[in-house]
Amino acid sequence: MSDRLTLALLALSSTLLLAACSSADSDTNGAAAPATMAQQSVEVQAQGAGASVTASVASTTPASQAVESVAASEGSTRSSLPRVLESFGVGDGVFVRSLAIDRHDKAIWVGTSAGVLEIDLDSYDMRATYSRSDGLANEYVFSIMVDSLDNKWFGTNGGGMTRYRNGEWKTFFPMHGLADYWVYSFGEAQDGSLWVGTWGGANQFNRADDQFTATYVKELVNEWVYGIASDDKGRMWLGTEGGISMFDGTAWHAFTHEDGVGAPNKNNLPVSQNTGLGTRERHDLSVLSEGQQTYNPGYVFSVLVAADGKVWAGTWGGGVSFYDGERWQSLTTEDGLAGDVVYSIAQDGGGVFWFGTNNGLSRFDGQAWQTFSKGTGNGLIDDNVYTVIALPAGEVWAGTRGGVTRIGYGE
Repeated sequence: MSDRLTLALLALSSTLLLAACSSADSDTNGAAAPATMAQQSVEVQAQGAGASVTASVASTTPASQAVESVAASEGSTRSSLPRVLESFGVGDGVFVRSLAIDRHDKAIWVGTSAGVLEIDLDSYDMRATYSRSDGLANEYVFSIMVDSLDNKWFGTNGGGMTRYRNGEWKTFFPMHGLADYWVYSFGEAQDGSLWVGTWGGANQFNRADDQFTATYVKELVNEWVYGIASDDKGRMWLGTEGGISMFDGTAWHAFTHEDGVGAPNKNNLPVSQNTGLGTRERHDLSVLSEGQQTYNPGYVFSVLVAADGKVWAGTWGGGVSFYDGERWQSLTTEDGLAGDVVYSIAQDGGGVFWFGTNNGLSRFDGQAWQTFSKGTGNGLIDDNVYTVIALPAGEVWAGTRGGVTRIGYGE
């Protein structure tokens, strides 16, 4: 990574952090203490004493057998496992909450609790940093989407949603029809409408005339929406704090823990009483209770529709669940997953899955697991991986508290 990017990131930590300190004082998802801001460049050690990479833990559970293997096809093009190429810090106590690829402009957008970074996809040079003074509704950016029209959408904590298009910024608030000021997810439907997930329901938005066309609250299994994905049948899948809501264009359908979302509580973890329903004052996003992980399996942090059409959901304490059109099945730490709190999911061009958890980043090719975590031989800045994206060239970027880690097969 270039010296210019490193210097720009360090500058961000000393400027934007001051502007957003009021919204980044505490960890809302139980993250561990951040590592140093200094740039790191370390290799994954796949073998040897003390290594923290599990490179070949084959799972034989029925759930993992139901996942179509991509190992054979990947093996024809990859002769080795990926490794950490480098990590870069964004500031002590700054969270990287969202990552998005802009293929048209060849950029990576990084959303943090202290502003937004635009990074050149080819050179990794910093193009720009953005804050409220530039046009963002709020520095704490929880979600980013680059849509098919090359609009950039930013969902903020308490500031509404902002669009960046052709050098111009525009922010939308509840007074315009937005369901809530807290915007946590975006999705694009086959009909061209934008879907917006908030802490107060979901919106449909017409990009042609900048009008909100629908708001859904009572239709949802829960109104706190964290993930949105669309499938090739035109259905919208929404991950909420109470399960999955699916809209088929006519009717709504709900999938909860009782339907199979989230694995059973085999480790007898304390059950979280946080349902997302009730007053804002009682709403708590921490996954810990007195230092111990809690269990809230119907709480869905992330949703992904895979290349084969299966729907994947990252849950709080119930691992990652997938739906094949008939039933839900789950993968957990017993199968090889790094942690049972799954904040983020991505699938790369080879069909391999990447799961960002509370205990590191897991790579799953359908047969074997590989885990990247903080500490010996790895280089993740923090084990809580809130966002993960797969780049067209095969690299994977993971966002944590304190920075971003780049993983790939190159030098």
